[in-house]
Amino acid sequence: MSERIDSHDVHEVVAKRYAEIARSGAPIPEAGACGPRPAEIAERLGYASEEITAAPEGANLGLGCGAPLRFVALKAGETVLDLGSGAGFDAFLAAREVGPTGRVIGVDMTPEMLERARRNAAAGGHVNTEFREGHIEALPVEDASVDVVISNCVINLVPDKAAVYREIARVLRPGGRFVISDIVLDAPLPEVVAESVAALTGCVAGASLRADYLRMVSAAGFTAVETLKDSGFGEMVEGFVPEDMRRQAEAAGVDVRAVAQTVRSITVRGYKPATA
Repeated sequence: MSERIDSHDVHEVVAKRYAEIARSGAPIPEAGACGPRPAEIAERLGYASEEITAAPEGANLGLGCGAPLRFVALKAGETVLDLGSGAGFDAFLAAREVGPTGRVIGVDMTPEMLERARRNAAAGGHVNTEFREGHIEALPVEDASVDVVISNCVINLVPDKAAVYREIARVLRPGGRFVISDIVLDAPLPEVVAESVAALTGCVAGASLRADYLRMVSAAGFTAVETLKDSGFGEMVEGFVPEDMRRQAEAAGVDVRAVAQTVRSITVRGYKPATA
């Protein structure tokens, strides 16, 4: 039977899972050599082959639900903040775009991910990139200090998503922008799925309904909020469903494929007002 989520220790559950991923270098560690290849996943998410090969070896772990940098149009000299930066894949790609006069800050709560990212930064000579330990709903970043915030399939893992967007508003400079790829739902999940640890760490059980998610973004004070991409994520989700969870769901009368079709990947952009 799939392990159930205890709501008070979501951070611990997520950190434990992503520590396993960081150590193994694979999105599904228990699958071993038979698991999905990170490069193939990244290509399916929208990354160009040149981007995949440009990042330091080991930075791409096949995590994410989109390719937010494709919609950012970074400028030389900008400061970028990557929420849930993992092994640094998006951070390193952003560093190439902002150049030596720019700066990239990654924030992650998993020490094993931070260690891997810092190792990758050293190996790739990324002197304008740093990684800080912290929770994204309480960012270790100064007020009004960054131009752009990016994130790829991480906010859905956080219980208090509204707090994350308030933090994004706090750290952005006036007129700054965010582009975030994340998972949302078109319908509530069946209880057996919503309470599953596997579904949580697979970025499904923690996801909000689409309308609720977008309301949280607007409530944080952002303007010109726009959904830049909206695509089904069901096929990808199905490939990550553990067999024991599938059996448990089917025993409870849940059509796993139908549930997967309610899972969407969206990429959202918004701006902090230039004046109060």
